[in-house]
Amino acid sequence: PPTPPPPGAPTARILFLTDLHWDRQYVAGSAAACPDPLCCRGAPPEGPGVAGFWGTYSKCDLPLHTIDALLAQLPNSTRNSTGGFAAAYWTGDIPAHDVWQQSRGDQLRALRTVTALLRARLGGLRVFPAVGNHEATPVNAFPPPYVRGNRSAAWLYDAMAEAWQEWLPPAALHTLRAGGFYTAQVWPGLRLVSLNMNFCSQANFWLLINATDPAGQLQWLMGVLADAERDGEKVHIIGHIPPAHCLRSWSWNYYRIVNRFEGTIAAQFFGHTHLDEFELFYDEETLSRPVSIAFIAPSVTTYINLNPGYRVYEVAGSYPGSSHAVLDHETFILNLTEANAAPPGTAPPWQRLYSARKAYGLSSAFPADWDRLVRRMQDDEQLFQLFWFHLHKGHPPREPCSGPCKAALLCALRSGRAADPALCRPLRPTLPFPRIQELWHQRRLC
Repeated sequence: PPTPPPPGAPTARILFLTDLHWDRQYVAGSAAACPDPLCCRGAPPEGPGVAGFWGTYSKCDLPLHTIDALLAQLPNSTRNSTGGFAAAYWTGDIPAHDVWQQSRGDQLRALRTVTALLRARLGGLRVFPAVGNHEATPVNAFPPPYVRGNRSAAWLYDAMAEAWQEWLPPAALHTLRAGGFYTAQVWPGLRLVSLNMNFCSQANFWLLINATDPAGQLQWLMGVLADAERDGEKVHIIGHIPPAHCLRSWSWNYYRIVNRFEGTIAAQFFGHTHLDEFELFYDEETLSRPVSIAFIAPSVTTYINLNPGYRVYEVAGSYPGSSHAVLDHETFILNLTEANAAPPGTAPPWQRLYSARKAYGLSSAFPADWDRLVRRMQDDEQLFQLFWFHLHKGHPPREPCSGPCKAALLCALRSGRAADPALCRPLRPTLPFPRIQELWHQRRLC
């Protein structure tokens, strides 16, 4: 098990961005409610409910100036060149949710525009991206690499390799072009693996052909982890869709890989759900000893009814014997009510919503601490409601979470692999597992 770093050991801060969802047709003053899947665009409404300048509590994405404002106030931005982050992880979903009208040109414009913005604002900070499910058109359509010609995803991967070539080494760009995944060294002793989680997605119909390991990605991952184990490196895994949201066969195989390489995988980072949550991994023999945790960071976008947000992870730094594990994390938000009420031209006030160890009383941020937190939340209702508030970035739904909702959420936090009722049994759920799964699907925002 990981141990806390010795006193005075260096730590590093990693900026984590996910689910930016830039809507280039966002119009302040437009209708915040509409019959389409995405609102806050077009002509002003006749009645109340208009889109705010910085964003809106509705089924709306973000204007580019809100994303720019987020980056501008970071310590590594070109305005604040004092430094602060050792690296940035960026786990995809760049375009908006107007999936019914997107073209390849739209997707590439979003990719290049947002990449250029990150490069301009973050200066020389290295950014390690991952592929989201909204980058393709049609949405979620990621054919395996053996599909050639116009139906392949080469148009997207080639554009990503070109856009990200200043951040990634040649070997990483090679596998990125081939299948949308890669590995690269973050700093000495720490290797990053960026997975293309669309090859496990329940919404990717191409996987009806072969869902086991359609791009050979899991086989490749085992090779990277074996080499890292041999070389004494630790590994951070990033990806868009969290493992428990994947197809069952892929998810269970991934769970087995995490078990095999628990001493090498220092941390896992995902997005996609737009919410602030996590998925725990346990030893396969007893399902009782926590061996890893997949952190799921909240979205930059407001979709649906959320504040914009981002995450900063503090990890053990580069020194001999470092675990490179997560030591704490902080979540920052833009309170839309305050920001939209400020005078025009005022920089929006991003604020720290909470830091994990202080808010939840954790002695450290290792998997065992998060396992204990889930158990504590069973009986400590005030603690659970605090988690529910943070889950929605400080803007929870009006309906309270109790009874079935609470049982389903706590079960989800223990479930690092899909459709396994055994992971929920230690919580003594009062609901049958199929009902818990129904509630999971109801609360998915994206």
